[in-house]
Amino acid sequence: MALVAIVGRPNVGKSTLFNRLTEQRQAITHDEPGVTRDRLYGEVEWTGVEFDLVDTGGLVPRSDERFEAAIREQVLLTLDEADVILFVVDVATGITDLDQEIAGRLRRAEQPVILVANKSDNEDRRLDAAEFYGLGFEQVFPLSAINGTGTGDFLDAVVAALPDEPEDDEDDDAPRIAFIGRPNVGKSSLTNQLLGHTRTIVTEIAGTTRDAIDARMDYQGREIVLVDTAGLRRKARVRENVEFYSMLRTERAIQNCDVAVLLLDGPEGLESQDARVLREAEQMKKGLVIAVNKWDLVGKETNTARDFTRAIHERLGLLDYVPIVFISALTGQRATKVLDLALQVYDERSRRVPTAELNEVIQKATQAAHPPAWRGQYVKIKYAAQVRGEPPVFAFFCNHPQGIKENYKRYLENRIRQAFGFEGVPLTLVFKQK
Repeated sequence: MALVAIVGRPNVGKSTLFNRLTEQRQAITHDEPGVTRDRLYGEVEWTGVEFDLVDTGGLVPRSDERFEAAIREQVLLTLDEADVILFVVDVATGITDLDQEIAGRLRRAEQPVILVANKSDNEDRRLDAAEFYGLGFEQVFPLSAINGTGTGDFLDAVVAALPDEPEDDEDDDAPRIAFIGRPNVGKSSLTNQLLGHTRTIVTEIAGTTRDAIDARMDYQGREIVLVDTAGLRRKARVRENVEFYSMLRTERAIQNCDVAVLLLDGPEGLESQDARVLREAEQMKKGLVIAVNKWDLVGKETNTARDFTRAIHERLGLLDYVPIVFISALTGQRATKVLDLALQVYDERSRRVPTAELNEVIQKATQAAHPPAWRGQYVKIKYAAQVRGEPPVFAFFCNHPQGIKENYKRYLENRIRQAFGFEGVPLTLVFKQK
């Protein structure tokens, strides 16, 4: 999908506009400039057209001496990434020097720039918005992100400015395998090792790969696509901005892949950011593999693969079905095992379970452990069927679907995995009224 980015100086209402367009309270809004600190990335649908939206509101450090430099870098990074740019200004305060500077850079952009005069809460302020034509853009959209006034015409303009989506090649069924993970864990090194030649720059500086790179290769008679999602080059003064866009690229790569391979740094182990990225891929129902890189640097006498696997699965909790492989991208040790596992997970993701076999497993499972009663009534699962593949979805028909709680869903999921596999594949179980 196309990417639309919200930019502008602090405290003009970027996060409020993000919340309005994505219809959620994901962004924290406050009168203090720079209060947005976390990843802000969502999807928007308007008149049947979908696009990705990113809020850059949290990218500006709080210290005054770094303020303008960070904003300039933020705009430059946005120009690298976005298909359409939303330049948000504040009608209540009028044009500022920082608005002028940002506008000067955006006027040289190749992408369409839509000027949003926010906080146009009444007729007088909508008239005041005409002042912003002085910034040199063709059209100004006065709106109020708080109450939604004016967002309809504005969204029509956004949709009209989006680039045409490339037509999907229906004959291209090559599995897409994305390497994801923190900077400097070896994503580019692994890609180069598998391709057999240096396609991406590999250095010890975290984040030297600037773009997500697709590479086609033939592996054991199957064509596959490798996606290296390494992040941006890091500069000390814009560290927050660079890490923000590195994560943004990772999320978009996960969206468009079939199997996500999370690379871990063996000596460092699983960190909270690794677990968050893996759970995000799981929520998108992608195939999952964990590759522990730099295993040649780990002391074997204290960290066996079995102990490491147990520790990771305990840390991940409900994601203990994800297979783990231990590799060295530098030496090539077990590097191809990553592809073997990824293709195995890809095939498992499209597995179809015959209805009769599924119901036999479910019947034995419910006999071994009956569903808990709901409001004093027995809960009985009549039958089940796989209603979708890629990713797999199983529908269970019962008399009281609301009586099936999460722990029992987990129990049924485990029984399905024991019987039919689905290693590395997130399963969806839905319960419907019979």
